Amino acid sequence: MTESESTDPDADELPVQYVDIERARERLDDETVVKQTPVEESTSLGALVDADVHLKMEHLQWTGSFKTRGAYNKISQDVADGVTDFVAASAGNHAQGVALAATKCGADSTIYMPTDAPQAKVDATRSYGATVELVGKDFQETMSHAQAAVEETNAEFVHAYDDTDIIAGQGTLGTEMYHDLPDADTVIVPIGGGGLISGISTAMKHLSPETRVVGVQATGAETVHESLDKGMPVTLDEVDTIADGIATGGISETTFRCIRANVDEVVTVTDTEIARAILLLMKRAKQVVEGAGAASVAAMLSDDLDVSGETVMPLLCGGNLDMTQLQTVLVHALTQRKQRIRLRVRIDDRPGKMEDISGIIADQGANIHNVRHDRSVADLEVGEAYLVFTVMTSGAEHAASIVDAIEAADYRVEDVTRSQN
Repeated sequence: MTESESTDPDADELPVQYVDIERARERLDDETVVKQTPVEESTSLGALVDADVHLKMEHLQWTGSFKTRGAYNKISQDVADGVTDFVAASAGNHAQGVALAATKCGADSTIYMPTDAPQAKVDATRSYGATVELVGKDFQETMSHAQAAVEETNAEFVHAYDDTDIIAGQGTLGTEMYHDLPDADTVIVPIGGGGLISGISTAMKHLSPETRVVGVQATGAETVHESLDKGMPVTLDEVDTIADGIATGGISETTFRCIRANVDEVVTVTDTEIARAILLLMKRAKQVVEGAGAASVAAMLSDDLDVSGETVMPLLCGGNLDMTQLQTVLVHALTQRKQRIRLRVRIDDRPGKMEDISGIIADQGANIHNVRHDRSVADLEVGEAYLVFTVMTSGAEHAASIVDAIEAADYRVEDVTRSQN
């Protein structure tokens, strides 16, 4: 696609132009606010997709995400115009960006966050100087509370994505990505509300029209495909994804127009694919990235996107992974890989049986994480019980050998990993 071949008939009148991004770059010319984040080639990930893969590590940005770019671009201008108080709604990353930007500009900020927002993001937002209010069960409800609060004050509302200054600030990342890797065939960008990909795609299509811009959404928060089909933004009543950073449940009219004009393709990924990507990034790239940040790698690895033979840049846009969520992701990923299994063994309920079976498992070189003794099951005969072992293995082949060894000792054993997770 070239600039003159844009799919939007009003491309010259799009709400954000490249000149807006250039002005934002001038405002962000301060390493204490926004730093240039590194790019690292990943030969191991490249081998999985037969491509030349270069990871853009924006998760190493101050606050752990790109959000400070847009927030500072907006807030610095508003403060110059006399605004001193700002309000925002966020699941976490925008919250931190607004908090840091407001503090840097000498202003106050109040951030409304969902009640289930990761504690790490809540704590970080407060540490950057903001007042945090935990309200609402999801982003849409939290947004309503924040907007109602603004109506009662003189504060300026800082929208996470439906703001041209925010989009232009995020677009500075697109300019940076182009200069990092001018020959990129494809860049992959996560989509929540669309502010990030609107800015990046605007910059990329100006600087390198032939570069394919691919957006990625989580299946539990997917809205772009339907929005494009209907010709208008679509909003979900509920979202369900581990990638809270892209769980907005809708795009805006502003970001819809930018996506329609400048984004070449949009794919969706499941939470299972996102969890796999988080684990792969930890193992292969030695990077800890949150669900939204790992979505681009999940898309690259999916069957819906072909990057073979290309030079491709997935954007790791967020690194604020809550430790509780990390544990959930790791358990899920290990279960998928049969490195964590649950085995239910039927026994005569007599002393020594647990020791005997534990010894069999140990002889197979596996570690028992925990064990439960269960006598209250309807299908058991009097004097019988179940022992349910959670076992850590090296993978599917090892798991099968453990089951075989227990069966060889005349025990009845079932792999109940799926049914009890």
